[in-house]
Amino acid sequence: MAISKANFNSFNVTPTASKFITFNSSNNGLAADDVGGALQLISTQTASSSASLSFTSGIDSTYKEYIFKFINIHPATDNADFEFNGSTDGGSNYNATKTTTIFRALNKEDDSLSTLLYAAGEDLAQGTGTQSITGNIGNQDDECTSGMLHLFDPSNTTFVKHFISNTCDLNGNELIRNNYVAGYFNTTSAIDAVQFSFTSGNIDSGVIKMYGVN
Repeated sequence: MAISKANFNSFNVTPTASKFITFNSSNNGLAADDVGGALQLISTQTASSSASLSFTSGIDSTYKEYIFKFINIHPATDNADFEFNGSTDGGSNYNATKTTTIFRALNKEDDSLSTLLYAAGEDLAQGTGTQSITGNIGNQDDECTSGMLHLFDPSNTTFVKHFISNTCDLNGNELIRNNYVAGYFNTTSAIDAVQFSFTSGNIDSGVIKMYGVN
């Protein structure tokens, strides 16, 4: 007979080693020690012909890592890159100095193009402008991007603030791309706000969720 439900706070999976799996205080997931860091949802923003989506609260010293998850981000304008920038003044200005590197893997539905390349000209070297985290995305119904951005220790006032992004997008040429961006904000000031937008036009639709990592 199968067990459909059991009530317990922890159970021993290796008795000889006294190793326990423990559940969190809400009993709806594993404790942080058993999953390498639990995610805490802080904020959700939904685009609707939005010029940008800005996260101006909740980025502080509470967490050492923040994750922004992108779900079906769709541009209003054809051939636009999804991009981001950071702020050190609560979102009054998005112009934090950064250095980045970007490469991507590509393929087509007919397998006619399969390659890995460095995206020269899309990276920044001590630049204050926005950083693209996708290729150019069309505005047809099936064209959008999903993925995530990790921001590490943004409130640290001693070291630079590293970030890593991984996104997947599809454009009208049936071209699928996996985009990798890494870099750092070269400032000892805290990064306390992050903004996302397209290189041209509005964010037609899509959701961004911001999590803190325990």
